[in-house]
Amino acid sequence: MNAAEVVNTLLEERFGVAPAELTADTALRSLRLDSLALEELRVLIEERLDIDLEEVSLTSRDTVGQLVAAVDGKVAA
Repeated sequence: MNAAEVVNTLLEERFGVAPAELTADTALRSLRLDSLALEELRVLIEERLDIDLEEVSLTSRDTVGQLVAAVDGKVAA
């Protein structure tokens, strides 16, 4: 499973986001994710992919594509 699939699956299954809402340009704030939800998402991604995203700062202004790119950068490292 690649980073985009993991992120999209978690957003759909854990946060109830409809697949149609998930594009690279979708802002996380438009998915109704607050700072607590973003932290939970970060931890879930870390667990699923066995990576450390501690230095990745997520804000609701980021997009799904930016999140996937950050995760991809850690997976490749």
